Amino acid sequence: MSNDSDGLPGRDDFGDEFDPESGGQDVSDALARCAREVADFVDAGGWHQAPQMFALVPTATLAAAEPGLLDDLADGAALTPIQQHSLPEDITGGSPALDEFLATSTWPEGVVGCALVQEIVVLPPAAESTLDDALMPLLADPDAADRAARSAAENHPEKRDARLIVAVVKDGPSLTLLQLHPDEDADPFAPIDLRIAENLAPNVVHGLYATFDTLEDD
Repeated sequence: MSNDSDGLPGRDDFGDEFDPESGGQDVSDALARCAREVADFVDAGGWHQAPQMFALVPTATLAAAEPGLLDDLADGAALTPIQQHSLPEDITGGSPALDEFLATSTWPEGVVGCALVQEIVVLPPAAESTLDDALMPLLADPDAADRAARSAAENHPEKRDARLIVAVVKDGPSLTLLQLHPDEDADPFAPIDLRIAENLAPNVVHGLYATFDTLEDD
């Protein structure tokens, strides 16, 4: 992994190392274990993937409904992630189309949480500040500002590809993790390095919680 000395965003630019096995099986720990399972599953498919959604279902409920799945369910896991159908092709990581998709998404009964995995570009804090200043004149046109920001980040010499994993439990906790793209000389068989990034994507957290909102009768 790169560190601060090379000017690129490295592991120390983000939060504490993520340990999914810490603690017991309360809701937060169950969510952490489930998020790690999702991260490992997506990582097995390599990089440059489209965003993916997962429903989080109580393992006991799933086992009762589908006893034949017992051998495939993670032993002792309180929650089981279920991969959803592929998102529309126009939806990319961090795009307005992804926000619109979440705004129109709902879950059936029995789903108690969800997770979204998307690939993003991260920049060092100094580069982000400079970029914000440059985009200030475009803020009156959100679409133009978004296009300019995405283009500038993609072409920035200090950019770092990353994978953002956000998971929430309805009326419960949330967890935001970041997986930086490994360097070329990194061990391909090493466990993936996940970092807690609590404040990185509050809009995504809000969008996932909103998928559980229901309209109240007048």
